[in-house]
Amino acid sequence: VQLQASGGGLVQAGDSLNLSCAASGRPFSDYAMGWFRQAPGKEREFIAALTRMNTYANYADSVKGRFTLSRDNARNTGYLQMNNLKPEDTAVYFCAAGPGYVGSAEAGYHYWGQGTQVTVSS
Repeated sequence: VQLQASGGGLVQAGDSLNLSCAASGRPFSDYAMGWFRQAPGKEREFIAALTRMNTYANYADSVKGRFTLSRDNARNTGYLQMNNLKPEDTAVYFCAAGPGYVGSAEAGYHYWGQGTQVTVSS
């Protein structure tokens, strides 16, 4: 499966963004979806993951209550709704897919899209 993340941009603190992850090549419903981000000078970190049928979501503490995952398997697309953005959310955001794992380890995700830049100004 090929993944393409989009929807990033430059926003102000407190604003919202909705990132998309479009899948092609295989049915998106075959995969759990994960999102990671990498800030300048830092390692890539786990943000959230969602099971194949949208039954369970796992969120990092840093985004819990502000970010929400969803997916539309009929459209082969996943979404990361980000509310109340903070300057520390500034990073390149990556979507990933795996056979079912929804934890924080990158090794659990076999397919990765290119990143989309999110910049939050104060």
